Formats: sequence, structure tokens, C-alpha cells
Amino acid sequence: MLTRRDGSSLVADTVRDQARGQNTSVSCFYLDFAARKEQLATNVLGSLLKQIVGGMKGVPEEVSQAFQQQKTTFGGLRPQLVDIVKMLQLVTSLRPTFMCLDALDECDGVQRARILDSLNKILERSPRTRIFATGRPHIRAEIEKRLAGHVASVPVSPPEEDVIAYLHARLGEDQTPDAMDEILEAEILEKIPKNISGMCVVAIMLRNSSRIIR
Repeated sequence: MLTRRDGSSLVADTVRDQARGQNTSVSCFYLDFAARKEQLATNVLGSLLKQIVGGMKGVPEEVSQAFQQQKTTFGGLRPQLVDIVKMLQLVTSLRPTFMCLDALDECDGVQRARILDSLNKILERSPRTRIFATGRPHIRAEIEKRLAGHVASVPVSPPEEDVIAYLHARLGEDQTPDAMDEILEAEILEKIPKNISGMCVVAIMLRNSSRIIR
């Protein structure tokens, strides 16, 4: 069964293949509920910035100067969110850029708002930037509100037979088989596929395009 992270990785790999040799930046960040305390907006966007700059042949002079100024002004402290956004606006304006953010729903609500607001600022300044994000349906309205005018969303739900096949596989790996009887197994296989929440895949872009990168 294809999981959400598998799907996001597949998208990222496909974009990397398309972008190879086209002077295009591709960066990804996979959010995780278990690490939400560490996944601040500065860390998420800072990671995307590091990946984009790392893929360039040379660090843009403006970015280098910004880092040097940060060290001088704040005694070597890490850049603030506003500084990271400015640098992302700069590097994404230099060439086509694709950013993938997986599982936005697993991010802390305050940090998610900061991330989305920052992405909105980047999109406004960088018309060649494309963002692919995934999240469960309950954050769809938030994304559409904070990225008004930039969002095209596609709801995706796994086929019920895939869910059942996945459950069969996981139940077969149970290390305590004595704790599971036929009645409980049948109940799991009946209720979970029907109640499983769908996943909302949101493609965020400034212009519709038949290709992800152009």
C-alpha cells in the first residue's frame, strides 16, 4: 500500500528527474507529529533554504552577505524567520524552484500558520516557484485562506482494498498473536477501512500547468 510519505517522495523524485539539467531547484521537508517541538517554522524553511542553496553552483552574494550580517549583528545566532524568508525570496527568484512539504497537518498549529504565511510571501515574489504539500482534510480551509489565489487542491483517498491488504499484512506481523481472536480481527478489517480518514493532497502554484516544472 502506498503511504502518504511514499506518495510525496514519489512526487519529489519525479520532479527531480524532470528538473535534472534544467537549472531548477528541488527541496523537501517531511513533517512528523513526534518531532513537532523541533519542527519550528525557522527549522522547516531553513532546511528548504539550505537544500536550495546547496544545489547551486555558487552561493548568491546577497545570501552570503545576509548570513555574514546575521553573525555580526546577533553574535552568531541563527537567522530569524523574516531573514530566512527574505533569502528564500531571493534564491527562488533566481531560477525555477519546487518545494515539497509532507504532512502539514502533523505540524503545530502556530508553526503551520507561520510556514504558510511565509510561503505566501515567497510565492508573491517568486512567480516560478511551485509548492506541493500534503495534509489531512481538516487543514484544507486554512491552506486556502492563507494562500488565497495560489491553491489548487486534489482530494486523495486510498482504495478500500488497499487498506484491507495493508491491515492484513500488519496483523500478520503481530508479535502477540494470542491477543487477537477471529472476532476482533474481523471487526478491525470491517471498521477501519470504512472510518479511515482521507488525505488531502494540495498542489500550490501561481499558474496552472500541465507540467510540474517548466
